[in-house]
Amino acid sequence: MNLIGENITYKPGDQFHLNDVSFNFKKGNLYTILGRTLSGKTTFLKTIAGLLNPDSGNLSFEEKDFSKIPVWERNVAMVYQQFINYPHLNVYENIIFPLRQRKLSQDKIKTDVEEALKTVGLNGFERRKIQELSGGQQQRVALARSLAKKAKILLLDEPLVNLDYKLREQLREEFKRIFSEGMSQETILIYSTTDPQEVMELNGEVIVLDEGKVLQKGPAKEIFENPLNLKVAEISNDPPMNILKGLKNSDNLNFENISIKSPKHFKNLENQNYNFGIRASEIKLDENGEEFEIELAEISGSETLLHLKKGNSKLIALIEEVMNFKIHQKVKIIFNSNKFYAFNQSGELVSSPYGANNG
Repeated sequence: MNLIGENITYKPGDQFHLNDVSFNFKKGNLYTILGRTLSGKTTFLKTIAGLLNPDSGNLSFEEKDFSKIPVWERNVAMVYQQFINYPHLNVYENIIFPLRQRKLSQDKIKTDVEEALKTVGLNGFERRKIQELSGGQQQRVALARSLAKKAKILLLDEPLVNLDYKLREQLREEFKRIFSEGMSQETILIYSTTDPQEVMELNGEVIVLDEGKVLQKGPAKEIFENPLNLKVAEISNDPPMNILKGLKNSDNLNFENISIKSPKHFKNLENQNYNFGIRASEIKLDENGEEFEIELAEISGSETLLHLKKGNSKLIALIEEVMNFKIHQKVKIIFNSNKFYAFNQSGELVSSPYGANNG
């Protein structure tokens, strides 16, 4: 009784929007579609909703061919990133609108709307006009409307992307609560995002999508700890994982005239060239470290991102405090070598600090 996609392909022009995509989604579970802009996430959701028809492949739900079920009969609800609400209606009227189309009793409508309003924290706002609400409250109205439908499949297409940083943080926490407390065990929730942090915090099953193709599937923790290849490592980290081309030679890693001790989990790697990966958070300022030049310093919330360069190597270091730096300033850094990844020349993971492919 699952939502199953088999080899779904959608190619409206010269480029694939979906390329041989397969999945098996179970009721009561959260699935996150992670990918950059234009990776195919919205196409993925619209195909499930019936707003787009794939060129090939099969889509079934509850053992029925979904392609033969019209949009209005699919029992699917979709929340868009653009806060789609009816501006001439108040909050209550916005939420009951789809319920009236289903010709439910007034008592049933009232119960479902009150439950949805409570779930998203908007009880008491029933008579407010949409224009009187903040961006976050408007997004909650759109979510409440979808929850009130009690659809068996709930699709959320980057619902936080148009909000400011602070509001995004707040709603992300509320979404976690809503999904854990307010979702029926009969519902399949599919959430698309470009943000790896959302993926980790929502902590569901993940599909990493790039140019319409599935790169990796699995639990959020597994994707983060053991990305299958360089592309997944870039997509599943913000900022993207640093990649340094270098040589493992005996007990050392060598790149740009830098030599550091090889970590224990590299012990079975052959002595040859690799793409070494390390996250920005595993690079620290240290007067005893290697000298790099600052190309750019960005303050993001309570953190500082340093874009650094040495020879042909460029990387980003994440400093967990707000600090002032100048362009071209020289700083010294050290690497937490125990957190290095190794990818071969084809970009495939061959060694991870969390145990994958370490022999």
